[in-house]
Parts: sequence; C-alpha cells; structure tokens
Amino acid sequence: MSKHKSIVILTGAGISAESGIKTFRASDGLWENHRIEDVATPEGFIKDRQLVHKFYNMRRQQLLSDEIKPNKAHIALAELEKNEQLDVLVVTQNIDNLHERGGTNNIIHMHGELLKSFCQKTGERFSTASDVTSDSVCDCCEQTNNLRPDIVWFGEMPYQIG
Repeated sequence: MSKHKSIVILTGAGISAESGIKTFRASDGLWENHRIEDVATPEGFIKDRQLVHKFYNMRRQQLLSDEIKPNKAHIALAELEKNEQLDVLVVTQNIDNLHERGGTNNIIHMHGELLKSFCQKTGERFSTASDVTSDSVCDCCEQTNNLRPDIVWFGEMPYQIG
C-alpha cells in the first residue's frame, strides 16, 4: 500500500456558507433578486455595468464585514497544509478569501476573487477592497471604464483550466 503525499482538495459554496456567506443557488441566495444573465455574464456587464458593479460591491462589503470569518473547516484545511509530510493544494470555486484568512497559502481560485479587479485593457489583476464603479480609475492603465470584477462569469473559462 503506497502513501500519497499530494492532496488536492476542491471546495465550493458549502464551506463558506458556514461562515455566513450566502450561496448563489439557495432559495434565499444571491440570485434571488437578479437574473444570472444580468450580473454574471460578460453580456450583462456590457448591458449594465452599474448594476454589475453594485452587485459585486455588495458582495465585497459583506465579505469585509466583521460578521464574516473563517470557520472550523477553513482552519482545518490550513492545519492540514502545515503537515510537512504532505503537499496540499486547495482548489476553490469560491470567490471569497476565507481560506486565506483561515491560513491556507497554496490555493487556486478557479472562479476569480471578489477582492480583486480585472483591467479589461491590460489583463492585469490587482487587489480591490473598496467599491468599484465605471468611474474608478484603473491602477495599471490609469483610465476609467476598464475595470470589471475579477470573477469568472458564465460562458468564461475557469482559471487554471486548459
């Protein structure tokens, strides 16, 4: 019997729901008052940038609130990563930073990160803790109207795939 030294852990909405993050598909979830096509597609962003920015600004504000903290599962995965006998990689579909706040370092966010913005002109991604609007000046190209949430939307390829 061989002992595996590499572990890949895939996480999704369930792990963050325990921390108070609303999931997208629950009956009281984030889509309740929005059509997916309006806030989670490139076409929705082209149609109404203000709505999309507002939607993700609200998610970002919730994530940064004092009520949202890593839970026991986030902390347990971080502890597993500290085991020197193992090479642990966490791949998450979540866009929050609760794994990192729980102590995980080796992580892939396959659907992007809520606390990052994406410059559509240069392709650069960078940290964003405050609200973003169409009037926000991009850090890299120094222009307005080029920023979008660093979120992989429906119809886009998840990060690190392909």
